[in-house]
Amino acid sequence: MPGHDVVDAHHHLWARARTPQDWIDPETMAAIDADFAPADLPAVDHGVSTTVVVQTASRWAESEELLAQCGSAAGRAAGLAGAVVWADLHADDLTARLDALRAGRGGTHLVGVRTMVQAEPDPAYLDREDVRRGVAAVGAAGLPFDLVLHDGQIPAAARLAAALPEVMFVLDHLGKPRLDRYADGTGDALDAWRSDLAALAARPNVVAKLSGLVTEAHWESWTTDDLRPAVDHALSTFGPDRLMFGSDWPVCLLASGYGRWLGAARELLAPLGDAEQDAIWAGTARRVYSLPPHPKENPS
Repeated sequence: MPGHDVVDAHHHLWARARTPQDWIDPETMAAIDADFAPADLPAVDHGVSTTVVVQTASRWAESEELLAQCGSAAGRAAGLAGAVVWADLHADDLTARLDALRAGRGGTHLVGVRTMVQAEPDPAYLDREDVRRGVAAVGAAGLPFDLVLHDGQIPAAARLAAALPEVMFVLDHLGKPRLDRYADGTGDALDAWRSDLAALAARPNVVAKLSGLVTEAHWESWTTDDLRPAVDHALSTFGPDRLMFGSDWPVCLLASGYGRWLGAARELLAPLGDAEQDAIWAGTARRVYSLPPHPKENPS
């Protein structure tokens, strides 16, 4: 990582009075039972030049707020260059709404769309025609669609990516492999995930984030080696040119500080060559999310 441009392609910001986070248990998740503003983001302190903030709520108001934060002085100081926002896939006027976001405050920072697929009770959600029409509209607007899934939904994501080859998909957190069970010695805990991830990676219009892994491991006792099976499999299936780094801050605070996860990722990627590391640390994110060049490469 030293000498590499670094993009944090996945973090969050929220103010609970405006964007309630009902999923946070104040007892078991006390570390994140707080508000998080751009000034709190520690990316710049760790040598990260550029970040992408990702939605946490299914609200247009949050989408507008995240874009405005990217365009604010505080957002620029924190490195915010893009926002992956929520959009209603079922809205008849989805294209017009995305156009309105682009025309609003900070609208040039709109780089992607995400919905909370992991919370959908319908196991066939990603196979539904109404959902696919919405995702197709996102792609037609020139935006990638982030997939936040649990591991059992990866096969449906592969079918979606096959049905919409013109849309770029970004798999968040490698599809949430159950690293805690693997560390406990459940030998088959990753078997289905491995085969499902390989099938998804076979779709050329899908990339993935090395993010969110520490909270899939044991929060209190994880080691870098506990994360290695997931990272190594992602490297062998997607390859460095289709992977990007993300912190998942502040959610990562449940299991790790920003710097510790960054250090673990650096160790896991150390065997790769410089060009391969450049892709994961920044190149893939800048290409997929249409982010501006590294500030040092664009002095004007």
